[in-house]
Amino acid sequence: MSSTVSPLAPKHYPAMPVITGVRMATAEAGIKYKNRTDVLMMVFDTPASVAGVFTRSKCPSAPVDFCRESLKHGTAKAVIVNSGNANAFTGKKGRETTTATAKAACEALGCETHEIFLASTGVIGEPLDAGKFSHLFGDMNARADNNGWLEAAKAIMTTDTYPKVATETVLLGGVPVTINGIAKGAGMIAPDMATMLSFVVTDAPIASDVLQGLLSKAVDSSFNAVTVDSDTSTSDTLMLFATGTAAERGAVAVTALDDERLAEFDRALRKLLKNLALQVVRDGEGARKMLEITVKGAVSDISAKRIGLSIANSPLVKTAAAGEDANWGRVVMAVGKAGEPADRDRLAISFGDIRVAVDGERDAAYSEAAASDYMKGEDILITVELGMGEGTATVWTCDLTKEYVAINGDYRS
Repeated sequence: MSSTVSPLAPKHYPAMPVITGVRMATAEAGIKYKNRTDVLMMVFDTPASVAGVFTRSKCPSAPVDFCRESLKHGTAKAVIVNSGNANAFTGKKGRETTTATAKAACEALGCETHEIFLASTGVIGEPLDAGKFSHLFGDMNARADNNGWLEAAKAIMTTDTYPKVATETVLLGGVPVTINGIAKGAGMIAPDMATMLSFVVTDAPIASDVLQGLLSKAVDSSFNAVTVDSDTSTSDTLMLFATGTAAERGAVAVTALDDERLAEFDRALRKLLKNLALQVVRDGEGARKMLEITVKGAVSDISAKRIGLSIANSPLVKTAAAGEDANWGRVVMAVGKAGEPADRDRLAISFGDIRVAVDGERDAAYSEAAASDYMKGEDILITVELGMGEGTATVWTCDLTKEYVAINGDYRS
Protein backbone atom coordinates (compact mmCIF):
# COMPACT_ATOMS: atom_id res chain seq x y z
CA MET A 1 0.00 0.00 0.00
CA SER A 2 1.39 3.36 -1.03
CA SER A 3 1.50 6.27 1.40
CA THR A 4 0.36 8.54 -1.44
CA VAL A 5 -3.20 8.03 -2.65
CA SER A 6 -3.72 8.09 -6.41
CA PRO A 7 -5.03 11.45 -7.69
CA LEU A 8 -7.63 9.40 -9.59
CA ALA A 9 -9.04 7.86 -6.39
CA PRO A 10 -12.75 8.17 -5.60
CA LYS A 11 -13.58 11.33 -3.68
CA HIS A 12 -15.81 9.36 -1.32
CA TYR A 13 -16.79 5.77 -0.62
CA PRO A 14 -20.37 4.50 -0.86
CA ALA A 15 -22.20 3.40 2.25
CA MET A 16 -22.07 -0.38 1.98
CA PRO A 17 -25.42 -1.96 2.97
CA VAL A 18 -25.51 -5.02 5.19
CA ILE A 19 -25.97 -8.30 3.33
CA THR A 20 -27.44 -10.85 5.71
CA GLY A 21 -25.77 -14.23 5.73
CA VAL A 22 -22.17 -13.01 5.26
CA ARG A 23 -19.74 -11.78 7.92
CA MET A 24 -16.14 -10.52 7.64
CA ALA A 25 -13.07 -10.15 9.80
CA THR A 26 -9.52 -8.98 9.11
CA ALA A 27 -6.23 -9.55 10.93
CA GLU A 28 -2.57 -8.54 10.99
CA ALA A 29 -0.35 -11.57 10.35
CA GLY A 30 2.80 -9.75 9.25
CA ILE A 31 3.18 -11.85 6.10
CA LYS A 32 5.05 -9.00 4.39
CA TYR A 33 3.51 -5.74 5.54
CA LYS A 34 3.87 -4.35 9.05
CA ASN A 35 1.22 -2.49 11.04
CA ARG A 36 -1.59 -3.20 8.60
CA THR A 37 -4.13 -5.93 8.04
CA ASP A 38 -3.17 -8.62 5.54
CA VAL A 39 -5.67 -11.45 6.09
CA LEU A 40 -9.39 -11.46 5.30
CA MET A 41 -11.95 -14.06 6.29
CA MET A 42 -15.39 -13.87 4.72
CA VAL A 43 -17.81 -16.33 6.33
CA PHE A 44 -21.24 -17.43 5.12
CA ASP A 45 -23.67 -18.38 7.89
CA THR A 46 -25.14 -21.09 5.68
CA PRO A 47 -23.34 -22.35 2.56
CA ALA A 48 -23.73 -19.86 -0.30
CA SER A 49 -24.09 -20.43 -4.02
CA VAL A 50 -20.82 -19.64 -5.76
CA ALA A 51 -19.37 -18.81 -9.19
CA GLY A 52 -15.87 -17.89 -10.23
CA VAL A 53 -13.61 -16.97 -13.11
CA PHE A 54 -9.84 -17.21 -12.91
CA THR A 55 -6.65 -16.31 -14.71
CA ARG A 56 -5.90 -17.93 -18.06
CA SER A 57 -2.21 -17.85 -17.19
CA LYS A 58 -0.50 -21.19 -17.79
CA CYS A 59 1.37 -20.60 -14.52
CA PRO A 60 -1.54 -20.20 -12.07
CA SER A 61 -1.06 -19.89 -8.32
CA ALA A 62 -1.79 -22.71 -5.88
CA PRO A 63 -4.92 -20.92 -4.55
CA VAL A 64 -6.30 -20.64 -8.11
CA ASP A 65 -5.90 -24.40 -8.56
CA PHE A 66 -7.54 -24.94 -5.18
CA CYS A 67 -10.52 -22.70 -6.02
CA ARG A 68 -11.10 -24.41 -9.35
CA GLU A 69 -11.46 -27.72 -7.55
CA SER A 70 -13.74 -26.33 -4.84
CA LEU A 71 -15.92 -24.58 -7.42
CA LYS A 72 -17.01 -27.93 -8.84
CA HIS A 73 -19.08 -28.51 -5.70
CA GLY A 74 -21.03 -25.25 -6.01
CA THR A 75 -21.23 -24.13 -2.38
CA ALA A 76 -19.10 -21.84 -0.20
CA LYS A 77 -18.74 -21.52 3.54
CA ALA A 78 -15.78 -19.14 3.62
CA VAL A 79 -13.18 -17.22 1.64
CA ILE A 80 -9.69 -16.74 3.07
CA VAL A 81 -7.50 -14.08 1.40
CA ASN A 82 -3.98 -13.00 2.26
CA SER A 83 -1.87 -10.18 0.84
CA GLY A 84 1.91 -9.88 0.69
CA ASN A 85 2.57 -13.30 -0.82
CA ALA A 86 0.88 -14.77 -3.93
CA ASN A 87 1.70 -18.43 -3.13
CA ALA A 88 2.48 -18.74 -6.85
CA PHE A 89 5.34 -20.71 -8.43
CA THR A 90 5.84 -22.37 -5.05
CA GLY A 91 5.54 -26.01 -6.18
CA LYS A 92 4.69 -28.71 -3.65
CA LYS A 93 5.06 -26.25 -0.78
CA GLY A 94 2.34 -24.10 -2.30
CA ARG A 95 -0.09 -27.00 -2.46
CA GLU A 96 0.75 -27.97 1.11
CA THR A 97 -0.02 -24.41 2.19
CA THR A 98 -3.46 -24.38 0.55
CA THR A 99 -4.27 -27.76 2.11
CA ALA A 100 -3.16 -26.63 5.56
CA THR A 101 -5.04 -23.33 5.25
CA ALA A 102 -8.28 -25.03 4.20
CA LYS A 103 -7.95 -27.63 6.95
CA ALA A 104 -7.51 -24.95 9.61
CA ALA A 105 -10.49 -23.02 8.23
CA CYS A 106 -12.65 -26.16 8.29
CA GLU A 107 -11.72 -26.82 11.90
CA ALA A 108 -12.62 -23.26 12.86
CA LEU A 109 -15.89 -23.22 10.94
CA GLY A 110 -17.06 -26.82 11.05
CA CYS A 111 -17.40 -27.37 7.31
CA GLU A 112 -16.04 -29.39 4.39
CA THR A 113 -12.78 -28.58 2.59
CA HIS A 114 -14.55 -28.00 -0.71
CA GLU A 115 -16.60 -25.22 0.90
CA ILE A 116 -13.44 -23.16 1.45
CA PHE A 117 -12.08 -20.78 -1.20
CA LEU A 118 -8.61 -19.27 -1.06
CA ALA A 119 -6.84 -16.33 -2.70
CA SER A 120 -3.37 -14.90 -2.25
CA THR A 121 -1.75 -11.80 -3.70
CA GLY A 122 1.74 -10.37 -3.55
CA VAL A 123 5.23 -11.60 -4.34
CA ILE A 124 5.56 -14.58 -6.72
CA GLY A 125 8.01 -17.40 -6.00
CA GLU A 126 8.30 -17.03 -2.22
CA PRO A 127 6.94 -19.91 -0.09
CA LEU A 128 3.95 -18.93 2.06
CA ASP A 129 3.82 -20.34 5.60
CA ALA A 130 0.20 -21.13 6.51
CA GLY A 131 1.26 -21.16 10.16
CA LYS A 132 1.63 -17.39 10.03
CA PHE A 133 -2.12 -16.89 9.87
CA SER A 134 -4.08 -20.18 10.11
CA HIS A 135 -4.11 -19.99 13.93
CA LEU A 136 -6.12 -16.77 13.65
CA PHE A 137 -9.18 -18.32 12.02
CA GLY A 138 -11.08 -19.27 15.19
CA ASP A 139 -10.85 -15.77 16.62
CA MET A 140 -11.65 -14.19 13.25
CA ASN A 141 -14.81 -16.28 12.95
CA ALA A 142 -15.87 -15.33 16.47
CA ARG A 143 -15.56 -11.58 15.84
CA ALA A 144 -16.63 -11.45 12.19
CA ASP A 145 -19.50 -9.06 11.51
CA ASN A 146 -21.53 -7.84 8.55
CA ASN A 147 -20.25 -4.26 8.44
CA GLY A 148 -16.65 -4.79 7.39
CA TRP A 149 -16.66 -4.17 3.63
CA LEU A 150 -14.19 -1.29 3.56
CA GLU A 151 -11.87 -3.00 6.05
CA ALA A 152 -12.10 -6.18 3.97
CA ALA A 153 -11.02 -4.24 0.88
CA LYS A 154 -8.07 -2.75 2.79
CA ALA A 155 -6.83 -6.15 3.97
CA ILE A 156 -6.36 -7.50 0.43
CA MET A 157 -4.39 -4.51 -0.90
CA THR A 158 -0.76 -4.75 -2.09
CA THR A 159 0.54 -1.73 -4.05
CA ASP A 160 -3.00 -0.34 -4.16
CA THR A 161 -3.27 3.21 -2.84
CA TYR A 162 -6.93 2.94 -1.87
CA PRO A 163 -9.52 0.23 -1.10
CA LYS A 164 -12.03 -0.56 -3.83
CA VAL A 165 -15.70 -1.11 -2.98
CA ALA A 166 -18.99 -0.86 -4.88
CA THR A 167 -22.65 -1.59 -4.23
CA GLU A 168 -25.91 -1.88 -6.17
CA THR A 169 -29.50 -2.51 -5.05
CA VAL A 170 -32.12 -3.73 -7.54
CA LEU A 171 -35.44 -5.50 -7.65
CA LEU A 172 -35.62 -9.23 -8.25
CA GLY A 173 -39.20 -10.15 -8.95
CA GLY A 174 -40.33 -7.08 -7.00
CA VAL A 175 -38.12 -7.80 -3.98
CA PRO A 176 -35.08 -5.55 -3.29
CA VAL A 177 -31.76 -7.39 -3.39
CA THR A 178 -28.27 -6.04 -2.81
CA ILE A 179 -24.94 -6.69 -4.52
CA ASN A 180 -21.73 -5.65 -2.73
CA GLY A 181 -18.22 -6.04 -4.09
CA ILE A 182 -14.58 -5.44 -3.20
CA ALA A 183 -11.49 -5.61 -5.40
CA LYS A 184 -7.74 -5.14 -5.31
CA GLY A 185 -5.36 -4.41 -8.13
CA ALA A 186 -2.89 -1.79 -9.29
CA GLY A 187 -0.14 -3.58 -11.22
CA MET A 188 0.22 -6.79 -13.23
CA ILE A 189 -3.17 -5.90 -14.68
CA ALA A 190 -4.18 -7.07 -18.16
CA PRO A 191 -7.50 -8.44 -19.37
CA ASP A 192 -7.58 -12.19 -19.67
CA MET A 193 -10.45 -12.98 -17.31
CA ALA A 194 -10.32 -10.75 -14.25
CA THR A 195 -6.86 -9.48 -13.66
CA MET A 196 -6.86 -8.97 -9.92
CA LEU A 197 -8.78 -10.22 -6.91
CA SER A 198 -12.45 -9.39 -6.51
CA PHE A 199 -15.18 -10.82 -4.31
CA VAL A 200 -18.83 -9.99 -4.90
CA VAL A 201 -21.74 -11.04 -2.68
CA THR A 202 -25.50 -10.78 -3.13
CA ASP A 203 -28.43 -11.80 -0.96
CA ALA A 204 -30.42 -12.84 -4.05
CA PRO A 205 -31.46 -16.53 -4.08
CA ILE A 206 -29.70 -17.57 -7.29
CA ALA A 207 -28.39 -21.05 -8.08
CA SER A 208 -24.64 -21.56 -8.64
CA ASP A 209 -24.90 -22.49 -12.31
CA VAL A 210 -26.98 -19.37 -13.00
CA LEU A 211 -24.46 -17.21 -11.13
CA GLN A 212 -21.69 -18.74 -13.24
CA GLY A 213 -23.51 -17.90 -16.47
CA LEU A 214 -24.06 -14.30 -15.38
CA LEU A 215 -20.47 -13.83 -14.20
CA SER A 216 -18.78 -15.41 -17.20
CA LYS A 217 -20.59 -13.01 -19.55
CA ALA A 218 -20.30 -9.92 -17.37
CA VAL A 219 -16.48 -9.94 -17.24
CA ASP A 220 -16.17 -9.21 -20.97
CA SER A 221 -17.25 -5.58 -20.63
CA SER A 222 -15.59 -4.98 -17.26
CA PHE A 223 -12.48 -6.76 -16.00
CA ASN A 224 -11.72 -8.14 -19.45
CA ALA A 225 -11.76 -4.63 -20.88
CA VAL A 226 -9.13 -3.02 -18.65
CA THR A 227 -5.34 -3.05 -18.69
CA VAL A 228 -2.64 -1.29 -16.70
CA ASP A 229 0.54 -2.87 -18.01
CA SER A 230 -0.43 -5.79 -20.32
CA ASP A 231 0.72 -8.38 -17.75
CA THR A 232 -1.80 -11.06 -16.77
CA SER A 233 -1.33 -12.14 -13.16
CA THR A 234 -0.86 -15.72 -11.96
CA SER A 235 -3.44 -15.15 -9.26
CA ASP A 236 -6.46 -13.52 -10.93
CA THR A 237 -9.62 -14.48 -9.10
CA LEU A 238 -13.13 -13.06 -9.38
CA MET A 239 -15.81 -14.77 -7.33
CA LEU A 240 -19.54 -14.18 -6.95
CA PHE A 241 -21.49 -15.53 -3.98
CA ALA A 242 -25.22 -15.59 -3.25
CA THR A 243 -26.37 -16.02 0.36
CA GLY A 244 -30.01 -16.35 -0.76
CA THR A 245 -31.23 -14.56 2.37
CA ALA A 246 -33.51 -12.29 0.33
CA ALA A 247 -35.78 -15.34 0.18
CA GLU A 248 -36.73 -14.47 3.77
CA ARG A 249 -38.24 -11.27 2.35
CA GLY A 250 -40.16 -13.10 -0.36
CA ALA A 251 -37.65 -13.37 -3.19
CA VAL A 252 -38.29 -16.51 -5.22
CA ALA A 253 -35.27 -18.64 -6.12
CA VAL A 254 -33.82 -18.25 -9.61
CA THR A 255 -32.74 -21.57 -11.12
CA ALA A 256 -32.54 -20.77 -14.84
CA LEU A 257 -30.35 -18.32 -16.72
CA ASP A 258 -33.23 -17.33 -19.02
CA ASP A 259 -35.44 -16.26 -16.09
CA GLU A 260 -36.85 -12.86 -17.09
CA ARG A 261 -36.51 -11.57 -13.53
CA LEU A 262 -32.71 -11.64 -13.96
CA ALA A 263 -32.55 -8.79 -16.48
CA GLU A 264 -32.27 -5.96 -13.96
CA PHE A 265 -29.97 -7.99 -11.70
CA ASP A 266 -27.71 -8.71 -14.66
CA ARG A 267 -27.47 -5.00 -15.52
CA ALA A 268 -26.67 -4.13 -11.92
CA LEU A 269 -23.99 -6.83 -11.71
CA ARG A 270 -22.35 -5.56 -14.91
CA LYS A 271 -22.47 -1.98 -13.60
CA LEU A 272 -20.85 -3.02 -10.31
CA LEU A 273 -18.10 -5.05 -12.00
CA LYS A 274 -17.34 -2.16 -14.36
CA ASN A 275 -17.18 0.20 -11.37
CA LEU A 276 -14.64 -2.03 -9.63
CA ALA A 277 -12.64 -2.60 -12.81
CA LEU A 278 -12.33 1.13 -13.46
CA GLN A 279 -11.27 1.71 -9.85
CA VAL A 280 -8.44 -0.74 -10.51
CA VAL A 281 -7.39 1.21 -13.62
CA ARG A 282 -7.58 4.52 -11.75
CA ASP A 283 -5.22 3.02 -9.15
CA GLY A 284 -2.75 1.80 -11.77
CA GLU A 285 0.73 1.96 -10.31
CA GLY A 286 1.95 5.54 -10.69
CA ALA A 287 -1.12 6.53 -12.71
CA ARG A 288 -2.03 10.17 -13.17
CA LYS A 289 -4.54 9.82 -16.01
CA MET A 290 -7.20 7.36 -17.11
CA LEU A 291 -7.64 6.64 -20.83
CA GLU A 292 -10.95 5.47 -22.30
CA ILE A 293 -10.35 4.10 -25.79
CA THR A 294 -13.30 3.49 -28.10
CA VAL A 295 -12.85 1.78 -31.46
CA LYS A 296 -15.67 2.06 -34.01
CA GLY A 297 -16.18 0.77 -37.52
CA ALA A 298 -14.20 -2.46 -37.13
CA VAL A 299 -15.11 -5.64 -39.00
CA SER A 300 -16.45 -7.12 -35.72
CA ASP A 301 -16.73 -6.31 -32.02
CA ILE A 302 -13.92 -8.79 -31.32
CA SER A 303 -11.67 -7.08 -33.86
CA ALA A 304 -12.50 -3.68 -32.36
CA LYS A 305 -11.56 -4.91 -28.90
CA ARG A 306 -8.25 -6.32 -30.09
CA ILE A 307 -7.38 -3.01 -31.70
CA GLY A 308 -8.48 -1.13 -28.59
CA LEU A 309 -6.25 -3.28 -26.41
CA SER A 310 -3.35 -2.83 -28.83
CA ILE A 311 -3.67 0.91 -28.25
CA ALA A 312 -4.25 0.58 -24.50
CA ASN A 313 -1.25 -1.71 -24.00
CA SER A 314 1.17 0.42 -26.02
CA PRO A 315 3.90 1.87 -23.78
CA LEU A 316 4.33 4.67 -26.32
CA VAL A 317 0.66 5.65 -26.21
CA LYS A 318 0.67 5.47 -22.42
CA THR A 319 3.85 7.53 -22.00
CA ALA A 320 2.51 10.12 -24.45
CA ALA A 321 -0.53 10.46 -22.19
CA ALA A 322 1.77 10.84 -19.18
CA GLY A 323 3.61 13.61 -21.03
CA GLU A 324 0.29 15.24 -22.03
CA ASP A 325 1.19 14.83 -25.71
CA ALA A 326 -1.66 14.26 -28.20
CA ASN A 327 0.58 11.99 -30.25
CA TRP A 328 -1.89 10.38 -32.65
CA GLY A 329 1.01 8.85 -34.59
CA ARG A 330 1.43 6.37 -31.76
CA VAL A 331 -2.27 5.50 -31.99
CA VAL A 332 -1.82 4.88 -35.72
CA MET A 333 1.12 2.61 -34.90
CA ALA A 334 -0.93 0.62 -32.37
CA VAL A 335 -3.80 0.18 -34.84
CA GLY A 336 -1.42 -1.00 -37.53
CA LYS A 337 0.36 -3.58 -35.36
CA ALA A 338 -2.83 -5.13 -33.96
CA GLY A 339 -3.06 -7.68 -36.77
CA GLU A 340 -6.70 -6.81 -37.42
CA PRO A 341 -8.29 -5.50 -40.64
CA ALA A 342 -7.66 -1.76 -41.00
CA ASP A 343 -7.25 0.72 -43.84
CA ARG A 344 -4.79 3.54 -43.27
CA ASP A 345 -6.65 5.87 -45.63
CA ARG A 346 -10.01 5.47 -43.87
CA LEU A 347 -8.64 6.04 -40.38
CA ALA A 348 -9.88 8.90 -38.19
CA ILE A 349 -8.69 9.64 -34.64
CA SER A 350 -10.07 12.00 -32.00
CA PHE A 351 -8.88 13.07 -28.56
CA GLY A 352 -12.03 14.08 -26.75
CA ASP A 353 -14.05 16.24 -29.17
CA ILE A 354 -10.93 17.22 -31.08
CA ARG A 355 -10.48 15.30 -34.32
CA VAL A 356 -6.75 15.14 -34.89
CA ALA A 357 -6.67 12.90 -37.98
CA VAL A 358 -9.08 11.92 -40.76
CA ASP A 359 -8.86 9.95 -44.01
CA GLY A 360 -5.37 8.78 -43.18
CA GLU A 361 -3.78 12.17 -42.47
CA ARG A 362 -3.79 15.06 -40.03
CA ASP A 363 -7.10 16.91 -39.84
CA ALA A 364 -6.86 20.24 -41.68
CA ALA A 365 -8.60 21.94 -38.75
CA TYR A 366 -6.23 20.43 -36.15
CA SER A 367 -5.14 22.78 -33.37
CA GLU A 368 -2.01 21.80 -31.44
CA ALA A 369 -2.92 24.23 -28.67
CA ALA A 370 -6.41 22.79 -28.23
CA ALA A 371 -5.13 19.20 -28.23
CA SER A 372 -2.38 20.00 -25.74
CA ASP A 373 -4.85 21.71 -23.44
CA TYR A 374 -7.17 18.68 -23.60
CA MET A 375 -4.35 16.31 -22.64
CA LYS A 376 -3.87 18.17 -19.34
CA GLY A 377 -7.08 16.60 -17.97
CA GLU A 378 -7.25 13.50 -15.77
CA ASP A 379 -9.64 11.65 -18.08
CA ILE A 380 -8.58 11.21 -21.71
CA LEU A 381 -11.02 9.90 -24.33
CA ILE A 382 -9.50 8.48 -27.51
CA THR A 383 -11.83 7.50 -30.36
CA VAL A 384 -10.67 5.59 -33.42
CA GLU A 385 -12.91 5.30 -36.50
CA LEU A 386 -11.84 2.49 -38.85
CA GLY A 387 -14.53 2.72 -41.52
CA MET A 388 -14.43 -1.06 -42.07
CA GLY A 389 -17.71 -2.31 -40.60
CA GLU A 390 -20.04 -2.14 -37.60
CA GLY A 391 -17.78 -3.51 -34.84
CA THR A 392 -17.30 -1.41 -31.70
CA ALA A 393 -15.54 -1.80 -28.36
CA THR A 394 -14.39 0.31 -25.43
CA VAL A 395 -11.42 -0.46 -23.20
CA TRP A 396 -9.75 1.42 -20.37
CA THR A 397 -6.16 1.94 -19.28
CA CYS A 398 -3.97 4.47 -17.48
CA ASP A 399 -0.85 6.40 -18.37
CA LEU A 400 2.67 5.03 -17.81
CA THR A 401 4.79 7.20 -15.52
CA LYS A 402 8.21 7.14 -13.90
CA GLU A 403 6.50 6.06 -10.68
CA TYR A 404 5.45 2.77 -12.30
CA VAL A 405 9.11 1.96 -12.93
CA ALA A 406 10.06 2.99 -9.39
CA ILE A 407 7.35 0.84 -7.79
CA ASN A 408 8.21 -2.25 -9.81
CA GLY A 409 11.95 -1.77 -9.77
CA ASP A 410 12.12 -2.56 -6.06
CA TYR A 411 8.91 -4.57 -5.52
CA ARG A 412 10.65 -7.47 -3.75
CA SER A 413 12.98 -5.38 -1.61
